[in-house]
Amino acid sequence: MSIDSVKANVKVCMFDQYGTVVDMQGGLTAIAAPFLQAKGWSGDPDAFVTWWRRTHFENSMIDALLHRAHTPYREIGHRAVAHVMDRAGIKYSKDEVSYLVGEIEKLKPFPEVPAALDRLRTRYGLVVLSNGDPDMLETARQYHGIAFDRVISVSEANSFKPHVATYTKAAELVGLKMDQILFVANHAFDCIGAKSAGMRTAFIDRRSRPFGETPHQPDILAQTMAALAEAIV
Repeated sequence: MSIDSVKANVKVCMFDQYGTVVDMQGGLTAIAAPFLQAKGWSGDPDAFVTWWRRTHFENSMIDALLHRAHTPYREIGHRAVAHVMDRAGIKYSKDEVSYLVGEIEKLKPFPEVPAALDRLRTRYGLVVLSNGDPDMLETARQYHGIAFDRVISVSEANSFKPHVATYTKAAELVGLKMDQILFVANHAFDCIGAKSAGMRTAFIDRRSRPFGETPHQPDILAQTMAALAEAIV
C-alpha cells in the first residue's frame, strides 16, 4: 500500500503501547539498575531487562498458543521476573517482584512521541491495542499523558498478540474494516500479526534492525514516530 493509499483509506492509527509509545527498555533499565545494585548483583541491568522481557514474551506466546483462559499480563510478568531472578541467583520477595512489574505502568513516552501523535491526531483517530491488562493501561494514562481516543486490552480477545483474534476484535470494537486501520509497532512480530490479520502496518525501526524475511512486510518503515507523522499526515 502506498503512502497516498494510506492517506486515502486509513481512518485510525492503532498503536502497540509497550516499547512503541513508551520506552520500555530504557525505563525498566533505569528502575532495575538501583534494585539490582542493592541486591549485590554485578551484571548489566540492560541485559537483565532484556532477559526479563524475552522471558515474558516467551510465556505470553505459550499462553496465546494454548488459547484457553487468558492469563493476565501482570501474572505473566510476575512469573518472568521471578524466573529471571532465580536464574541470576538473586534472592527476592513476592513484593519485590510485584514492585518491578508495577513499574511498567509508570513508563514515559519516547521523547518525540507526544508531538508526533498530536500531529497524527489531526487526520486519524488514535487507538492503543496492548497486551497489558485493562487496569494497568488505565493507570498508565496519568504517566504517559497521551489522550488516546480508545485504549483496548487484548483481554477483550482472550489472547495475547499476535493471535489473530486480538486484531480482529480491536477492529470490531472501533467499527472499522481491517484495512482502514494502520497498526504501528516497534516489534516485528506485532506488525506481522496485524498484517496477517488484514491491517496495514507501520514498523517504527528505532534500532535500525532488519525486519526479517516474511510475506507480511510492513507498508511503512519509519525510524521514529515523528518520521511516520511526517510521511502520512
